[in-house]
Formats: sequence, structure tokens, C-alpha cells
Amino acid sequence: MTIRCLIVEDEPLAADILKDYIAKITHLKLVAVCSDAFQAMEYLNSQRIDLLLLDIHLPGLKGLDFLKTLKNPPAVILTTAYHEYALQGYEFSVKDYLLKPIEFTRFVEAINKVSISKTDHLDKGVITIYADKKNCIIALDDITYIESQKEYINVNTLSGCYTSKYALSKIEEELDPRKFWRIHRSFLIAISKIQSYNAQEITIKDKSIPIGGNYREEILEKLKQLFGTTQH
Repeated sequence: MTIRCLIVEDEPLAADILKDYIAKITHLKLVAVCSDAFQAMEYLNSQRIDLLLLDIHLPGLKGLDFLKTLKNPPAVILTTAYHEYALQGYEFSVKDYLLKPIEFTRFVEAINKVSISKTDHLDKGVITIYADKKNCIIALDDITYIESQKEYINVNTLSGCYTSKYALSKIEEELDPRKFWRIHRSFLIAISKIQSYNAQEITIKDKSIPIGGNYREEILEKLKQLFGTTQH
């Protein structure tokens, strides 16, 4: 499960250390490094961010003041050289508080807290999608299919559609392969929502979704095992 990280740090050396640590952990992905809160806000308003690595002492708007402005913040790990801010930071339900200079083992401990929290989120049967400038919590059982359109995805559900700037391959990594199948380079489907199928397409909510040539043999075998043999 990939955790998308945003570093907000005005000290280049401290930012480089965090970048190096993120690169060492395979399920972390660095989205960007911002030197102030205003740059960070642009990313939070345009992309899905799972983890904010936030320095407290930033130019202009300070880290804790920045947190106060966020209505639906992602998971937050605070970083600072001053331990006296720790208690104040926890008032914002931050996941952890890292004191500079940050050791790698301590960084891993903090990341594990975020990973456990994110896994719990999926265990509750929901996923968070950043759409329409807010974090939208979607029940996994409501998803019918997900369609890729260039750098965006459309998450189609029983109640509506959510458009997010996200890669189909990335959301595929976060979903249970026992419940969701990639059947085309542009489509992921919810297995439980299949209405009918043949060798060329699968129908979900009266929409015909093509089975890609590179996926056909594997998908037809899965369909056969799940639903039994029919004529193609």
C-alpha cells in the first residue's frame, strides 16, 4: 500500500535527509518538497496526500498555524529542533513528533504508526479519494468500476462518480485483488458488481467495459473459475 508523502521543510539539509529516508522505504512515495506552507497548500488542494512531514518553524505561516487552517488534513508527522512544541503538536492528533536531527530508526517508527492507521482505514471498508478539493471517504462496497483518463481516474460508485488526479496503477495497489480486477489498461472493476460477460467485455451497471487483449486470457480463466463456463 503506497503512502504519498509531502515534505514541508525550509531547511535544504533537513529536507534532503527526509527525502533519503523516504527513498529507502518501498511503500513510501515522495510527491514533492515545499519550503513553506503556501506551496504545500497548492499540493493539498490538487493531489491526494496521505502523509504530511511538517516542520514547525516555517517562514511566513508557521507549521502549527498551517495545521489550524486544514479542515481535512492527511496524517501528519511534525519535525522540529525544539522539543517544547511536542505537547502542542499532539493537540492536532498528529501521528508522531520527530526531533531533529532525525535518526532513521526513529523515522521508521513514525512511519509504522501511519501505515497501521492507513491499514485500519481499509479494514473498515473505505478508501479516501481526493476529489473536488476535498478528501472523499468512499465505501469499497459502493465502488462499481474505476476508469483511467490520462492522469485522472473516475471512481464510479453506486451513488455517483469521483474524479481524482491519480494513476490507475496506484489505486490498484491499494485495493484487494480478491475484490477488484484490472481487466484493461484503463479499467478496474469490482467483481461483485459484474452483471454479465463474454470474451470481449464485462457489463457493470449496464455499462459495457472492454476486456483488454493483454488481460483476456487471465480474466476469462478467473471468470470461468468464479462463475462457471459459458459460451463465448
